[in-house]
Amino acid sequence: MSDLAEALLTVSAVQPLRHPPFQLGWVDAPHYSVSLGDFPLDSGGVIEDFSISFAVHGDSRDDRLPIALALCAIGSTHHRMDFMIGTGQALDPSRLRILAIDAIGNGLTTSPSTSRSQPGYLFPQFTIGDMVRSQASLVKRLGIEKLDLVAGASMGGMQSLAWGVMYPEAMRRIVALTPMAKTTPWARLVNLLARSTLERGMCHELGGEPATDPWYDWVPLMLALSMRTPSQFDAEILDFCRSPGKSDPCPWLDLRRSWWRSQGFESIDWIYQSRAYDLHDVGKLGSFNGDTVAALNSVRAPTFIAAPSLDLYNPADAAVWASRHIPECHYMEINSVYGHMAASGLDQSASRALNDAVARFIA
Repeated sequence: MSDLAEALLTVSAVQPLRHPPFQLGWVDAPHYSVSLGDFPLDSGGVIEDFSISFAVHGDSRDDRLPIALALCAIGSTHHRMDFMIGTGQALDPSRLRILAIDAIGNGLTTSPSTSRSQPGYLFPQFTIGDMVRSQASLVKRLGIEKLDLVAGASMGGMQSLAWGVMYPEAMRRIVALTPMAKTTPWARLVNLLARSTLERGMCHELGGEPATDPWYDWVPLMLALSMRTPSQFDAEILDFCRSPGKSDPCPWLDLRRSWWRSQGFESIDWIYQSRAYDLHDVGKLGSFNGDTVAALNSVRAPTFIAAPSLDLYNPADAAVWASRHIPECHYMEINSVYGHMAASGLDQSASRALNDAVARFIA
């Protein structure tokens, strides 16, 4: 039996109580949760009784297979990178053992909505650096000495870059899709507006006013405006309406609201993750004292960065800029009109191109 398989026997194999309904394109895999005790944060605070959730793809007993991490985006789970996981995909479980890890605050790993001793706003604010350190603690707990790959999209890509700065010798390759090395004012503005919609709904509830749907105004902003592009959204609405001359986005938005509510994500968790998103700057990690360029210069692993020409959440310019300061970096412009969601399974053509490019990169 391999070291990883033996380590997994010592931790909890679980089916997460709040796992969202299974969706088309997701890849099922065994779920686990590891208790890391009281987890110290960059701020000096502590998350009490911290547990980290993850899924394992591939044969954990086969020590011949290298190990990869797949990291999730804001408001998502260990399924975020499933569009790249599977037979013939870039992350092929016949060639890799893949740990798909849930980030702090996503409702599966310990979060403001799940903590018993620090619920809600009693929960300490965490950072993307804290997410990465929790993942590194998990890797150590499982007895993993070297990673073949660290990969993620959106906030997962931001974590991947942070891994390269914080643990430059830990991995052979890095894949960061639609990332930022430092969160731009534009992305912070989007998060600010999104948080305000959620906080307004929470204030109504705390003030004893009639309950409102906290996601009602959030969905148009975070599942449409910032995630797509005008041309793609127009085409999607016309296709959705399936009637000449009709282009009302409201029925589409109502359907997306219903879908998002079914995921069971808590608004307080998204608020906390978005604050971590805003605080992100790899230059503030380690001893770089805010020098983002020096931090990127320190990345030792060959890195693959990809972004579309237009991204209304994480601006493409930020991805290009990061790629220019990493010593050995390959940049790919994703040929897609899907904006931030170009690095997902929504655009099948872009997904195939990304899978092919990443497979060549990590070969």
